[in-house]
Amino acid sequence: MLIDVHTHTPQYKDPVPADEMVIQDLWRPDRPVAATFSWDDYFQAQQPAQKSIVFGIAWHPGQMTDNISGQGAGDTSWYSGNVNDATATFVRAHPDRLLGFMSVHPYDADCMDEIERGRVDLGLRGIKLGANYQNFDPMETRALAIYEQAQKHGLPIMFHQGTSPVRNAPIRLAYPLLMDEIAMRYPDLKIIMAHMGHPWQVETCVVIRKHPNVYADISATFYRPFSFWEQLVKANEWNVMGKLLFGTDYPVSTVAETVDKLRNVNAIVEGTHLPRVPEDRIEAMLARDSLGLLGLA
Repeated sequence: MLIDVHTHTPQYKDPVPADEMVIQDLWRPDRPVAATFSWDDYFQAQQPAQKSIVFGIAWHPGQMTDNISGQGAGDTSWYSGNVNDATATFVRAHPDRLLGFMSVHPYDADCMDEIERGRVDLGLRGIKLGANYQNFDPMETRALAIYEQAQKHGLPIMFHQGTSPVRNAPIRLAYPLLMDEIAMRYPDLKIIMAHMGHPWQVETCVVIRKHPNVYADISATFYRPFSFWEQLVKANEWNVMGKLLFGTDYPVSTVAETVDKLRNVNAIVEGTHLPRVPEDRIEAMLARDSLGLLGLA
């Protein structure tokens, strides 16, 4: 079963109105990305994945933000409530295809209550955090309380890891070695380090090698072909290919193009003596039971 562990909740149930289409040209170097998308857009891009994890981002209470994650703007007529209600509504409409994560902000006074509501009332199965986008210190007390609750209830946490072109998102808050300290404090917490921590993929490799419950996804990395090849060669050399999970970061990329680039990752070194990424390990990643590894099966 092909599982996409990293996708974002649509802002629109129906087609996006032409005057509300947002195009991002900084998200990837090879083409612009439609940042606003509908339910149908989402499922077209998810083919041929059989199951996908989907989530939004909870912003600082009262903060106005540009539409980084695909929430905070758009058509709210198809759900009522916050970003977690939107995700839960989408997942409930397609329970055979989707599994939802909630997002919370440690500065929200109702954060712990929201985790309980998301887990019990909304049926959301994990948590998405982006300390750089949400602008909080991932080692501060209020953040640690989230990790403790997640570990207690078996909720995996996906952390945005690595760089971002968003000017008000501090890069240092998403540095992969911070995950080492979190994993030492919460050894039973399932952690997904998004984007292999680009451009610090070696740091990501040493963290996921060290901690049994820490994984990385390869989402939104293939469109820098040399770095993509290099990160997978390094993962193979560090013997952590089995800790890598398939993901797209849709709408930034699609399932089909990510699969294609994975299967052709060695094309960039064709005709050289540089090492190859083993094809059998690529195929193993595509067939990986990511939900089982995360305790979500």
